[in-house]
Amino acid sequence: MAVTLIKNIDTIVTCDAKDTIYRNADILIRDNLIVGIYGQEGRHGDGSSVCDFQTEEPSPCLPLSPTASGSAASLTGPAPAPDRVIDGTGMFCYPGLINTHHHLYQMFSRNLPEVQNMELFDWLKTLYEIWKDLDEDVIRLSSLTGMGELMKYGCTACFDHHYVFPHGSGDLIGTQFAAADELGIRMYASRGSMDLSVKDGGLPPDSVVQTVDEIMRDSAKLIERFNDTSFGAMHRIALAPCSPFSVSKELLKESAVLAREYDVRLHTHLCETLDEEKYMLEREGMRPLAYMESLGWVGADVWFAHGIHFNDDELDTLAVTGTGIAHCPISNMKLSSGIARIPEMLAKGIKVGLAVDGSASNDGSNLLEEIRVAYLLHRLNSSKAAPSGYDILKIATAGSASVLGRDDIGSLAPGKCADLFLVDSRRFELTGAGFDPASVFATVGLKGPADLCMVNGRVTVENGRLTAIDEERTAYDANRKCCEYLGR
Repeated sequence: MAVTLIKNIDTIVTCDAKDTIYRNADILIRDNLIVGIYGQEGRHGDGSSVCDFQTEEPSPCLPLSPTASGSAASLTGPAPAPDRVIDGTGMFCYPGLINTHHHLYQMFSRNLPEVQNMELFDWLKTLYEIWKDLDEDVIRLSSLTGMGELMKYGCTACFDHHYVFPHGSGDLIGTQFAAADELGIRMYASRGSMDLSVKDGGLPPDSVVQTVDEIMRDSAKLIERFNDTSFGAMHRIALAPCSPFSVSKELLKESAVLAREYDVRLHTHLCETLDEEKYMLEREGMRPLAYMESLGWVGADVWFAHGIHFNDDELDTLAVTGTGIAHCPISNMKLSSGIARIPEMLAKGIKVGLAVDGSASNDGSNLLEEIRVAYLLHRLNSSKAAPSGYDILKIATAGSASVLGRDDIGSLAPGKCADLFLVDSRRFELTGAGFDPASVFATVGLKGPADLCMVNGRVTVENGRLTAIDEERTAYDANRKCCEYLGR
């Protein structure tokens, strides 16, 4: 048993159901679980600031013991002595951010001049000619650099939507999990798929589509190989056909049946552009959500990426069925796709998580940047109805955890996994910005990496640097492979 104490933390923003904030606090961690939080307790929005420290005794949030399944159970006796002490003086502490939609392989096709001014359909057609040459080396190095960048900026769990499987390309999902394990990040992968190529009326080339039978066989194998349903799991799998305009009705139906047979979640792109809406109306005579609903693709085990072009009735359907949304503001802006109706979604109780989307449409993997852009975008578009800065932080933490069906991450509390990050409030660019730590990433932003990141009780970023890999060597290898892959 390893015990870690993070002591003298200036402010802990827990993102729990009560919006608890602790001042002058300590966090005690046993192995991978938080067992105690001790400090002066308050609530977000109570008017206090980091300058308002109290002098009375701290109120402890007492340690808990795990049950056999790993979840919190009963109070225990005295806290154990720590094996390691981390000084949190001057630090703001937050739950690890959770990314609900990515395409990590796109790290090797970002900032390409030929696609900068394209919208989604033309953008996809152009880039598929690059993506058809993916191999294990591209996947390994793009996963290391993409997830490494995420983690440096406070992300502790990454969902990746991988749906491009060129013929003979190897064990791509296994390679992703190996990269995640090397970094120490929590990985929620997907067995994505496409079965409609250009000749079938879809967008991708023949070389990256597969038959429904091939996809179902491989999906079952990957679920059995990697999907861990235990509390605190580092590996999980979802089934994720690419989008309604690149997969058949049969593939969507069969994926839903298989996912529910294995009790895994379902994910796809939906309502991202008006072109998609027009395409579905012409092909199926139905709007995209109605089409997906007819195939069993709504419910608490389903979440859609983007979800921009829903009408009022469709928002009600999402709310009633518990279907979630991965909000990708930077990608949506880059591709001129539109603005998701996030204020209305939150008002209706729709589950919303935050995401960076693929690096070819975002050109980065930084959820802290996504928080600030989301906040400013919705302030511009919705004024007083927009989510607050703290609301956006909760979307990226507790909201994202809910979208992914996880109750073990997304907030800081005894019994939760020790996924967190620390930012030094005394850094030069945060001068005078510490009066509302819960909103600072949205209002001010962070102009550099987190000072420390911890995943499952393991320190993965220290002093702004990844602890498990050589950043310079990895960047060199990745750039060399990228140039070879692009032929440039």
